[in-house]
Amino acid sequence: MTDDLLTVGTLSAAPGAKTRGTVPADLGTLTVDIPLTLVNGVHPGPRVLITAGVHGGEFTGIEAATRLASLLEPGQVHGQVIICPVANPPAVYQGRRGVSPLDGVNINRVFPGDPDGGPTERLAAWLFAHLLDGADAYVDLHAGGIDEVLRDFVGLRLTGDTRLDAGTTELARSLGIEDVILGLDATGGNSHAAAARAGVPAILVETGQLGERDADTAARLVDSLCALLRGLGVIEPGDTADEPAPVREWVWAAGVTAEQTGLWYPEFTAGDDVTEGQVIGRVIDPADGQEHKVHTPAGGRVFYGMHGLTVAPGTELAAIAIPRAPAIDTGTP
Repeated sequence: MTDDLLTVGTLSAAPGAKTRGTVPADLGTLTVDIPLTLVNGVHPGPRVLITAGVHGGEFTGIEAATRLASLLEPGQVHGQVIICPVANPPAVYQGRRGVSPLDGVNINRVFPGDPDGGPTERLAAWLFAHLLDGADAYVDLHAGGIDEVLRDFVGLRLTGDTRLDAGTTELARSLGIEDVILGLDATGGNSHAAAARAGVPAILVETGQLGERDADTAARLVDSLCALLRGLGVIEPGDTADEPAPVREWVWAAGVTAEQTGLWYPEFTAGDDVTEGQVIGRVIDPADGQEHKVHTPAGGRVFYGMHGLTVAPGTELAAIAIPRAPAIDTGTP
């Protein structure tokens, strides 16, 4: 049995124990309670962090993380698992949108945060300092929000560190989700990008759409997370070994944003293939009925897009990826 006590703030789990509760996070203007489950296994192994509820209105990951927290028992675990099903309570409970009602900030643009910044920047810093510190792997669960269609995918960021990138790629493949989208660098304020810069294998998992509460989708995500934990050696293999699922690798090609305020009428759904210059929707001015066609700047596959009716300039309407070009074998070692 490991002798390491697992502690996050005021919450702790002794070796061989599971503890559930909340930990207060000071955001400067207020304090929020972060729900956590700490599973401290009876055998040595890696520490895995799983978060959900970084954004409001993304329910699949929250439900799957909660189910997994109930499912895992310390006697079955090698290492330690930290599960945070609601990482951003203001956005989840009050906003149900990508931005926090506290300050209008999207937390997944400001990681690793600032302990002296605004409320959302402080929350990002708290999550990194208290949860990510010491982690050997990080999984951040997202979904299509209440106005967003989405095709399931896993996202990761390449850093140029061969060993880290290999570990992250293996982590992404272990879930059994067939589409993996690679960011070609680790810049920006996304959770998994900031974790990668800190040297932690980290992935973004997107499952479900339109803010739906779909029990089957949540159950499949739990199965995927268990496969990931088996791949890391955190839980024992089942009666049958996990068959490696075929994976298609993509890279982002283009984003489509609204240029006008108005009513949005998309002519695509997530998973559709589009060609450069194709009309994928129209924005109608409700005042005069004027129509503005929206064209794709590049061809590829739409992995997520806006389904809501009202848009303003800068609203993201669609995100397009293309297959990753295979590496060229030069014949040199």
